Amino acid sequence: MISSQNLTKTYGSQTVLNIENLEIPKGQSFGLVGNNGAGKTTFFSLLLDLIQPTTGKIVNNEVQVNTSESWKPFTSAFIDESFLIGYLTPEEYFYFVGELRGQNKADVDALLSNFEDFFHGEILGQKKYLRDLSKGNQKKAGIVASFIGNPEVVVLDEPFANLDPTTQIRLKGIIKELSQKREVTVLVSSHDLIHVTEVCERIVVLHKGEVVRDIQTSAETLKELESFFGG
Repeated sequence: MISSQNLTKTYGSQTVLNIENLEIPKGQSFGLVGNNGAGKTTFFSLLLDLIQPTTGKIVNNEVQVNTSESWKPFTSAFIDESFLIGYLTPEEYFYFVGELRGQNKADVDALLSNFEDFFHGEILGQKKYLRDLSKGNQKKAGIVASFIGNPEVVVLDEPFANLDPTTQIRLKGIIKELSQKREVTVLVSSHDLIHVTEVCERIVVLHKGEVVRDIQTSAETLKELESFFGG
């Protein structure tokens, strides 16, 4: 589904990402972990054509992302609050995203009805602008908006940050269902090793822009990651 080849990103004399080859098959729940500056957000930014690679390419379902926009209809993401439109209410934002992705209001409402527990009564019907919501509630809105339009690929950067424990647990269930039951390719970056090992069947560790571990998740994965980062 997603492949990167000879992918690098350099700023001046500093190379912040250097991935020779990385393949992510369709329907895989894929975790990306690493310390600050490891290259996680850079990789996602390249995948979403937010920045240009210095060398190499990323191909998403046979589409090279920096030379064509044909990947956009089946790919969605929530990276940070910059993906939101602060002067809209959550409802207005959801309908806006729905229109972009070929969904009418009934389609969007049907999807939103599946996330009442996740919203916990704090998003819909509040007559608040997105800019006035808490960081956690902004994140809830952005994550759910990324599910509109039945995407085949969903990219979530630090999705568990700023969420309360109940919402984190619900989000883990949502991610598992997307990949296991709907065959959606879900890419998650996180500093939380426990969460990422619970939801991702494969975890890649980046260190100074390079892949240093590629792990099929097992009962020993958390200990392996803790040993790596603790050492």
